[in-house]
Amino acid sequence: MKKLQDRIRQDGVALNDRVLKVDSFLNHQVDSALTMEIGQAFAAEFKDERVTKVLTIEASGIHFALATGAALGVPFIYAKKKKAVTLTEDLYTTSVHSFTRGETFTVSVSKRYLSAEDRVLIVDDFLATGDALLGLQEIVRQSGAHLVGIGAVVEKSFQEGRGKLEATGVRIHSLARIQSMSPEHIEFLEEEAVVSK
Repeated sequence: MKKLQDRIRQDGVALNDRVLKVDSFLNHQVDSALTMEIGQAFAAEFKDERVTKVLTIEASGIHFALATGAALGVPFIYAKKKKAVTLTEDLYTTSVHSFTRGETFTVSVSKRYLSAEDRVLIVDDFLATGDALLGLQEIVRQSGAHLVGIGAVVEKSFQEGRGKLEATGVRIHSLARIQSMSPEHIEFLEEEAVVSK
């Protein structure tokens, strides 16, 4: 997604070769129009998959899951990192390690909102180590739902996440794939051109 790549080049800050700060437009202060375009891009990519639910993890994936769910006309669910007193029903749970926070969380989704009848699209802001997305995959597996794919807004392709996810056989679509980065420069992987035969 060229518009997203351009915005990352313009407003993203690579703190080093592993940490990208995009809090001015993606995950603290949020560009609402860009977020809705991101949701439309995911919806277009997965339009033939008969998605019934979009799943993410709190908190930075919520607005992208909302935008995607709105574009597809389906609900979105977010896995909660802390159990609220109102969350009294049976839960799907798993542990997820956060690369950004350096912590491990137990995340949960109510069994009321995800079942074997669902066709689930997972959406998150970053694909780096893949741990959060593998955790969400485990939630889908526990529910018996069918996972149609994973959408990542930004992928750090130089980290191991894509490989771990591809090993599970899941379809992955990232809107901006970073090949390498430094405080001076961010390099994107260009999507291979589709050649008609």
